[in-house]
Amino acid sequence: MKKTMSVFLAALMILGLAACGSEKQEAKKEDGFKPSLDSSTKCQITVAGGYDNFEALETEFEQFNKYYPNAEMKYTKVDDYNNMIGTVLNGNDAPDIYVNYSWMYGREQYKSSIDHAEDLSNPSLKLDRDCIRSNIILNTDDGSLPMLPVFSNTYGMLVNSDLFKKEGLSVPTTYSELVKVCKAFREKGYKNPLMGFTNEETTSLFTLTIYPFFCGTVADDKEAVKKLNALEKSAGEYMRPSLEKIEQFIKDCDVDLDACSKIENNYEAVILRFFEGDVPMMTCSGDTVSGTKKRESQSEKFIANPFSYAFAPVPMSDDGANFLDMPNLQFSVNKDSKSLNMANEFMRFLITSQELNKMAHNKGLMSPTKDLSFNSMYAAFGKVPKSGIVSPEEIGLTDDAVIQLRQAVYGVGTGAMTIDKAIAGFGTFTQ
Repeated sequence: MKKTMSVFLAALMILGLAACGSEKQEAKKEDGFKPSLDSSTKCQITVAGGYDNFEALETEFEQFNKYYPNAEMKYTKVDDYNNMIGTVLNGNDAPDIYVNYSWMYGREQYKSSIDHAEDLSNPSLKLDRDCIRSNIILNTDDGSLPMLPVFSNTYGMLVNSDLFKKEGLSVPTTYSELVKVCKAFREKGYKNPLMGFTNEETTSLFTLTIYPFFCGTVADDKEAVKKLNALEKSAGEYMRPSLEKIEQFIKDCDVDLDACSKIENNYEAVILRFFEGDVPMMTCSGDTVSGTKKRESQSEKFIANPFSYAFAPVPMSDDGANFLDMPNLQFSVNKDSKSLNMANEFMRFLITSQELNKMAHNKGLMSPTKDLSFNSMYAAFGKVPKSGIVSPEEIGLTDDAVIQLRQAVYGVGTGAMTIDKAIAGFGTFTQ
């Protein structure tokens, strides 16, 4: 009897501890943003960007208004954003928060965009910067932080998961596997196992596949990066392994460039071609992926035969795929804002794993947070080992150097240039 009672009491204690633990865990989940200003504060906060609409951000406005119902939040689009944001910031109706880009840093024509930005590294702001992947945060010469990523971006390929499952094949994780998979799909009657946009150099199939590979070849070579950024003519040789790889890739995977050239643009046309359902792999950027959900209803073939799909890195090495980790959209706070305290309060609300993940999911873009597993579309990138993650922010490659690679690889990929000619042209290519 005593033994039975002891067992019973022990069981109750375990259940009680479990319940207590569950309550603590639940409380921890609810621990998040805590307002620091008077909830009745009245003000207007304007966020400026280049998007036509920003529904995902407006959803965050609605959530923020639960804490501050009298804070009027609005998003405004600035036409010709990159060229006009400096003028807007210097005007009477300057925004309180605005979109910024890492590539603007250090360029004279975008100086206003940096100069107007508050230093977000200030500890008094209490921003949870630790929730963001450190390798996509801008490194500045003076250690200040004029912007923080709210979305991130990468290059890869849309994968028709149903076709892989139907044919008993696995999504490739090494270059050898990629070649074998392309061959296997061809043998099973698929005319174009891998496609991509090829009509222009920007985010072309050639750039999307080789840029992550190229970053991997120079990531640990500071001298190479220095020469590439200085556009030294001799630095063209650093492109050779990548240019040789793109030639090999097109041949090994039997990429039909004529078929690819029929894809009119690198966004909607890429998506709709993929939704026809006969292309196992379609190269694109994360920006393109963000438009897939809205376009499912625009594809008659997808409506008739819907399928599961995801986004995965393109493995160009037998060491595995590289995850090219880049910031996409970044926010700055106008240090001259008339409602600076509330602008900072909104940033403190937004820069959390919960809100950033939510906004990225709603927008269809990759989150800048450390956890990518929450979104199945991008989960494959979260599985890339640390050794395979390459970030231009950390490497220090400038946009000027990247332009040289893009033009060179486009010329070689399309057959317009030999590898030697492309290397010799380093430093002379323009946007």
